[in-house]
Amino acid sequence: MALDELDKRIVAALVEDARATYAEVGALIGLSAPAVKRRVDRLRASGAITGFSARVDPSALGWTTEAYVELFCRGRTSPADIAAAVGKHPEVTNACTVTGEADALLHIRAADVRHFEQVMERIGAEPFVVRTRSVIVLSRLVNRPDIIVPGTDA
Repeated sequence: MALDELDKRIVAALVEDARATYAEVGALIGLSAPAVKRRVDRLRASGAITGFSARVDPSALGWTTEAYVELFCRGRTSPADIAAAVGKHPEVTNACTVTGEADALLHIRAADVRHFEQVMERIGAEPFVVRTRSVIVLSRLVNRPDIIVPGTDA
């Protein structure tokens, strides 16, 4: 489904604040609350909007250490095998295959450096893992929502 400009502005408003009322979103973009509701319902039905969630500061939950880990795998390890193995670890918040030397890139959250080390030991014990290369985040310079809607000022 292609989004028109009003749809993009609605999505951008909901990405910014998923708890905004239809009236609040409408006031931002110049539509009535019922018109916003119809569009949101259509966006949900089409799959363009897949759900609503809360953003939580990981440090509020005790996850104060953040790292990115390059994963180097033996032979022709499939993405499905990598996903199954790293998906077992709740500390792995994101994982993707990548170009370059590494086979995958993991985003990890942990309580502290010792906890991170334990996670790395568990991941490193997977039979297909040859080696890893890690960097621990010192400070976030830009922290945007996962989605930025093109063509909006969000």
